[in-house]
Amino acid sequence: MERIESTKNIRIKNSKKLHTRKGREKLGSFLIEGEHLVEEALKWNVIINEIYVEESFNIPSKWEINDVPVYLVNDKIMKEICETETPQGIVAVCELIGRKPLQLEKNGKYLLIDQVQDPGNLGTMIRTADSVGLSAVILGNGTVDLYNSKVMRSTQGSLFHLPVVKGELVEWVEKFKEAQIPIYGTALNDEAKAYKEVQEQESFALIVGNEGSGVSEELLRLTTENLYIPSYGHAESLNVSIATGILLYHLRK
Repeated sequence: MERIESTKNIRIKNSKKLHTRKGREKLGSFLIEGEHLVEEALKWNVIINEIYVEESFNIPSKWEINDVPVYLVNDKIMKEICETETPQGIVAVCELIGRKPLQLEKNGKYLLIDQVQDPGNLGTMIRTADSVGLSAVILGNGTVDLYNSKVMRSTQGSLFHLPVVKGELVEWVEKFKEAQIPIYGTALNDEAKAYKEVQEQESFALIVGNEGSGVSEELLRLTTENLYIPSYGHAESLNVSIATGILLYHLRK
């Protein structure tokens, strides 16, 4: 295990570049922090280029690290690499996940995300989609970067479990129509239907939207039906990740 003792080391400098979307795209890599995420990445065969561990961290004996280089660093360097205020003692640099072209399944269940910008919301929705057993998540233009560190932490490893792809949502809606998969938007207008009026589905695509403006009008005009969740109190609306969970669990058969 090689020891790195300077923050000016080229590996440390490159790791810090992964804090930005531009750096991640340029280097083709992203960072994950903490024992749980690293363990999930190893378990699901994510390509890990290198691992950094603090001197006090003990790598679990059950991990199959194989030929992945492991570097020992002090707490100062670990804080340089990490974006969290309190590092957990281990960081891994992973290759951006290559995705095969998404093929629609006959009884597939899909979540489409339109311009959601809060990383915590996006990560929670991916984690919920994983729990519900969806076939894939599709991120539209304007949505926060999938490899943002806060997104990573919020997914709790679910990013590694199911396909998450980027795409033009209008084009995907047309594909769902061709495959005769019903498409549900989320809206608060008079034409929307209370979600409980819709029966559970063998297959569906649900579109959820931006925290402030919701799903774009262009997409809402293309859906099979648009749904809303009734409010029984004084809140204007639900958090988008909570609303997504309610609708996914209701629609899933």
